[in-house]
Amino acid sequence: MTWTMRGLRKMSLMLCAAAMAANAYAQQPVDVRLTVTAEAAGPRIEPAVYGQFAEHLGAGIYGGLWVGPDSDIPNTRGWRNDVVGALRHIKVPVVRWPGGCFADDYYWRDGIGDPDQRPVRLNRWWGGVSENNRVGTHEFMDLVEQLGSDVFVSGNMGSMTPRDMSQWLEYMTAEGKSTLTDERRRNGRDKPWKVKYFGLGNEMWGCGGNMRPEYQADLHNQYATFLSGSVLRVASGDGTQNDHLIEILMERSRKHMDALTLHQYTIPGGWESKGQATGFDAERWAKTLDAAMSIEQRIKAISAIMDKHDPDKRIALYVDEWGAWHDPEPGTNPGFLYQQNTLRDALLAALSFNAFHRHTDRVKMTSIAQMVNVLQAMVLTDGSRMLLTPTYHVFDLYQPFMGATPLKTAIQTPKWRQGDVELPAVDITAARAADGTVHLALVNLDPARPARVTTNLKTGKPVQGQILTAAAMDAHNTFEQPRELVPATYTAQAGASGLALELPPKSIVVVEVPAP
Repeated sequence: MTWTMRGLRKMSLMLCAAAMAANAYAQQPVDVRLTVTAEAAGPRIEPAVYGQFAEHLGAGIYGGLWVGPDSDIPNTRGWRNDVVGALRHIKVPVVRWPGGCFADDYYWRDGIGDPDQRPVRLNRWWGGVSENNRVGTHEFMDLVEQLGSDVFVSGNMGSMTPRDMSQWLEYMTAEGKSTLTDERRRNGRDKPWKVKYFGLGNEMWGCGGNMRPEYQADLHNQYATFLSGSVLRVASGDGTQNDHLIEILMERSRKHMDALTLHQYTIPGGWESKGQATGFDAERWAKTLDAAMSIEQRIKAISAIMDKHDPDKRIALYVDEWGAWHDPEPGTNPGFLYQQNTLRDALLAALSFNAFHRHTDRVKMTSIAQMVNVLQAMVLTDGSRMLLTPTYHVFDLYQPFMGATPLKTAIQTPKWRQGDVELPAVDITAARAADGTVHLALVNLDPARPARVTTNLKTGKPVQGQILTAAAMDAHNTFEQPRELVPATYTAQAGASGLALELPPKSIVVVEVPAP
């Protein structure tokens, strides 16, 4: 098995990778046994599982995605071309907008009409900065059309009336002649847009209104009654480990919803001391990955409650806010939630996807928080400069799983321990594409020891794939070195007993096994 750096990597990076590999092989690899069956483990992996979240927060919209049509930075109607191009490459399936907590104070009419005449509001949730509403409904819809994505509108159920919400949906999606559709046409859009997902509120237990579950359920039913058309109605669900909330929503509102949500961030240090995005030690590495893997337990718990009320699994679970939440980068506005993004975050994303793949009966859509410059972002920008984060590269590596069928697997892996945390050495996912090709994603969580994974898969052809790894646990890309951490080519040969894959420490490997 060998791997080489892809593209025009600098010689220094090649030498670093060689040194890292030599160090990995200096230690005895742990032995892992993986059995992949031909039996489906559940329905297909919906492409929407790889969704994104773009909130009016810090430089997530303004200065990140949006620079305005008069900017010197190349753009298309205000959306910067380099960022949009990068997001198009990973085939973003759905974008959630305008929040988050920002949505809980958002009035849709502030964001239509002449941009110069739109009101200026204070963003009371994120830094208290001025929001000029330059990006509103028409601009956002232009973005998703450039991306080729589905629309997930987060509606304000905390401080906007049911009639306002209904009229916003009519303004966006109605075809006939009415005062609202005529207004949309005067504002430059004749053809209605398609809104696939409509969220009825956001975090109703918190910034969405601090509501009791019983009150929220009644309010949800009221608002949902006035949403017409084929839009999928999404109830604001859990974010505080509240089983009672899920019970009440499923008991009282299931007839008025198509999905409910889960928000779960990885915050191993707690809200008061989240920890730095870089410069962490092995103990913090372990605690972070342990916290990331706990999302699967929450999915199981919520699914069990949903199964009691919805045994036919009509109602989906959308994990529409997830990812790492570290301390803001020093010197930045703490209300802008700007943080670096490292190899640790890449493993966090891969482990999350593996978990989502194991629950395709319920998990039909997710939205990582967030797209650009906020929390666990795909892209960071600085003026005209842009870089792709390690998390972006995981989304890229996992593209073959979009629409594939998850396969039943059995894995025998040793544990590894760091302090009081014990985790599996290796976590995996496997899926079959429409052409019969099997795709494997393998994550070596151990930051110190390599792993040798022996499988039952037989193939007479070389197995190709990519690997993402580095010598340092906090390896990351900077504007000075934007390609410090990028995927490399990975190649393996299958022996007589089956395919075997060598995993360096702290690595992600994704391979394609040709159909027999």
